[in-house]
Amino acid sequence: MKVCGACHTDLHKDSYSKKQWKLDECQRRCKVCISNNREVQQPPSKQDNDGSNTTNEIIKSLDSICLEDVEKVSDEELFKQPPPEYGDCPICFLRLPLLHSGSKYQICCGKMICSGCYYAPVYDDQGNEVDNEKCPFCRTPSATTEEEANEREKKRMEVGDAHAIYNLGFDYKDGTCGYSQDYAKALECWHRAGELGFTQAYCCIGFAYDYGQGVKVDKKKANHYYELAAIKGDADARHNLGINEKEAGNTKRALKHHMIAVGGGDNDSLGTIKQMYSKGYATKEDYTTALRAYQEYLSEIKSVQRDKAAAANEDCRYY
Repeated sequence: MKVCGACHTDLHKDSYSKKQWKLDECQRRCKVCISNNREVQQPPSKQDNDGSNTTNEIIKSLDSICLEDVEKVSDEELFKQPPPEYGDCPICFLRLPLLHSGSKYQICCGKMICSGCYYAPVYDDQGNEVDNEKCPFCRTPSATTEEEANEREKKRMEVGDAHAIYNLGFDYKDGTCGYSQDYAKALECWHRAGELGFTQAYCCIGFAYDYGQGVKVDKKKANHYYELAAIKGDADARHNLGINEKEAGNTKRALKHHMIAVGGGDNDSLGTIKQMYSKGYATKEDYTTALRAYQEYLSEIKSVQRDKAAAANEDCRYY
């Protein structure tokens, strides 16, 4: 991890070019600062120990982005079919579901485990069921206290785990897991996670600009961050782009976004396409194609073990 001399954020090696990584902090700039023409500047003075000045600098950095100077995403890139958002479960190797309750992030090893594998019973070599209070992947015992869980999360962050940083953003946003509610710090976490390649974080920044959470409402910037997330497979960001295009009267572009989101498993987009069909903005063929795409997605994520977990616990529902 090294600090960028422009945004003063401690970032992973992937956030810099090889040339920038070798420079001193007084010269070093991350890829985003270079693309947005942000110059190296003196680090902000720290008035207190909670990092408030640093987070305020992040907010100012986000707000100062001039979209006219940012390379526009072409329609060819924007509307091509993206990869699956979450990849496959590392245990059963089936596609991970879009619904958040369908998988669990493990703060011990940084793996995303499907709910079916997470709650599956574990047996010894004699066929006897054994204690399952361990990570299904690395077999580390589960954290027993909130403090222990937070310490594990910090360790994941120290090694550049973008998912852990992303999750900390939600802790600040909602004021959970012992953290006080702080939208500015949430945005700081999501900005850093996005820099490290966790594109769902850009969707969260887009949502913040869409609804004025910690920043002023700015629909153009909201769509900018939604696009950054959508082209990498974030179905929620894709759905939000479709909604914004529909509200702007661009129904053809809205339909394109929702069709792609359905292929990623977004049930809300399927419902939106159904509404568009009933109002004449989509054809019967469009709706039929969307239904088939969603059924194909379901065929990739369904399993007996996941069904068992969902039947036993509502928190394990995966579609």
